[in-house]
Amino acid sequence: MKIKFWGVRGSIACPGPDTIKYGGNTSCIEIRLQELEKRFIIDAGSGIRELGNFMLKNDLPKGPINSTIFFTHTHWDHISGFPFFAPIYIPGTRLKIYGPDFSKKDTLKEVVGGQLTYKYFPVQHQELASDIEYIGLKQGKVDLADENLTVTTKYLNHPVLCLGYRFEYKGIIFCTAYDTEPFTNSFVTGPEDPSCNKKMVEEGESIAEKKRADMEKFFENADLLIHDAQYTKKEYLNSKKGWGHSPIEDAISSAKNANVKRLALFHHEPLYTDSKLDKLSETLCHKEYTGDMDVFFAKEGMEIDLTENN
Repeated sequence: MKIKFWGVRGSIACPGPDTIKYGGNTSCIEIRLQELEKRFIIDAGSGIRELGNFMLKNDLPKGPINSTIFFTHTHWDHISGFPFFAPIYIPGTRLKIYGPDFSKKDTLKEVVGGQLTYKYFPVQHQELASDIEYIGLKQGKVDLADENLTVTTKYLNHPVLCLGYRFEYKGIIFCTAYDTEPFTNSFVTGPEDPSCNKKMVEEGESIAEKKRADMEKFFENADLLIHDAQYTKKEYLNSKKGWGHSPIEDAISSAKNANVKRLALFHHEPLYTDSKLDKLSETLCHKEYTGDMDVFFAKEGMEIDLTENN
């Protein structure tokens, strides 16, 4: 199993001289299972454009493109590259697209495919030359009709329905947990608040703790976990609570609790320059802080061979 990062940025694409090292494209990850000759893609942020161009050059000469895309959710930075994904314009291309339906009316097809209308784009979805099937997902196992590969989904803590993914293949475990925010006690208002209810506070803390434990169980023993890490703890507590993203420190702590082997910090804040990420790496990715777990900030173009871990 090989993982390649085609886009690592969060919120909005930010290419430029200050983001060359880590990359400015938004979320797109490629998973290759070479034995099965299968490719899975997670999210179609702006990074999927380069992946599509790569596929036309390297895969199309071997025959029609047949791939699967998993969407974590339908926020703009995770879907905006889809209209620029070149294989959708090539006859013979077959795509299965999985992801959460926002609602019965706003299905995955309506939201992702709805970008391809004349209101937003010069090509309409019905004009595409490819064969695309949209499949709505909930929490649980995904039926891929392959006994060697298991894909499990989990609801994350984000302002819109969002899924984490756990891939298991011949003893290799790969997980994603973005976009997500730490679970906290929503009943805590402070003892000075006359409406503060001690029983509700205790119940809220119990619920939050269970959700935190469930999340860590989801990516337990992962060979590689890609985790939302958009802010520092200080930034998060000062002004980012409720935005649906995790502090870097919390991502590291959760991964350590779950016995994760390698942690890729992901969904970088668009205001973070290369020098900022370098400084954070020096501060937060050293062994004294992370222990035996390998922790790093994901870089666009980075490729990881998980077969070597087993």
